[in-house]
Amino acid sequence: MPPLDDDHTGARIKEQRRLARLTQRQLAVRLPYSYSYLNQVECGARPATAAFVAACAKALNVDVTILTGQPYLTDLQRDRLAELVRPIRESLDLYDLGPDADLTVRTPERLVAEADRMCAEVRAARLRNVARELPDLIAELTHTAWSSPSTRLWQALASAYRTAHDITVKLGYYDLSSVALDRMAWAAERASDPCLGAVRQYMRALVYFREGEYRIGRRLVAAGHSAVGQAGESREALAVTGQLHLGASVISARAEDEGAVMLHIAEARRIATLIGDASDVHWLSFGPANVALHEMSAAVEMRQYDDALKQGKEIRLPAHMATSRRAHFLIDRARTEMEVGHTESALKSLTEARRLAPEQTRYHPAARETISGLVHLSRRTPETLHHMAAWIGL
Repeated sequence: MPPLDDDHTGARIKEQRRLARLTQRQLAVRLPYSYSYLNQVECGARPATAAFVAACAKALNVDVTILTGQPYLTDLQRDRLAELVRPIRESLDLYDLGPDADLTVRTPERLVAEADRMCAEVRAARLRNVARELPDLIAELTHTAWSSPSTRLWQALASAYRTAHDITVKLGYYDLSSVALDRMAWAAERASDPCLGAVRQYMRALVYFREGEYRIGRRLVAAGHSAVGQAGESREALAVTGQLHLGASVISARAEDEGAVMLHIAEARRIATLIGDASDVHWLSFGPANVALHEMSAAVEMRQYDDALKQGKEIRLPAHMATSRRAHFLIDRARTEMEVGHTESALKSLTEARRLAPEQTRYHPAARETISGLVHLSRRTPETLHHMAAWIGL
């Protein structure tokens, strides 16, 4: 069995526990997990689930990233991605400076189209291209929206801020992603667009989902429903409402509220049946397929791995499903397959996720934890797994 070094989530949990002057048993008392589970994670015998990491972070009063090690700076620097983050950070700080007389800008029509294209590029998992082009787009949109304010320009700027959130989350810069969401709210208010405001609340809820603050996450989903309720009856409003229910389903799953999970999934399915595929609405991928994916994700979160595996086998993704969403599904499926002992299938799922979305997979903490688990479970590391572990930075 290949040994793990000290740069893994379990080792970081152990370090923070010791800094808090807690024994394993004392920390286990504060967790909805057993002492045995904590012990196995700390020594690297089991991978840490996202829910377990969030519970430890909350009990130890530290950010989740302290335990996951994000952002993975060494790998980001090696991949020349870290150098693309600072320009994004600087562009987010231009929001209240008004027009820039020294800036050469494209036409409003071109900027609006570019904001939409950036959303498509993120969902095609072309993270590097977007990260390189986004700062200029935000700067130009900021200038133009201040110079000639219009609803569509503020909407486009809100969309660009949302893309900044998407990129920084996928690269592990969660502090910066929160700034981007604040800017998104600022622009959405100027656009007087309740649906955009609701999308922002949905994304805020996922921040607290990641941090293990499920009560706050649910309140944010409720705030999103209130916002979208101001938009009236439309396909757009229904799609956003459905996505809010899907967000609430995984938050409820983490909170171990199975009844709420079923209610939210049922309501999302009702809306999806009513409007069909609405992947084009705010790039949320809402529709029947996404409902099925969230139902499986909820089962994974509740550690109902047999049910999740069965659901995963029945899911048929439509051809137009976003590449980033396909990769996320494969990472979820790999985790499920590992948990039920199908290690070869788990490795195949991760290999396919890497093929589809290499940067997204490389920097996804769940992918890293699953590969770590597969390495530990292997009596003799297969060549494919060895290469995968080296590629992901283990």
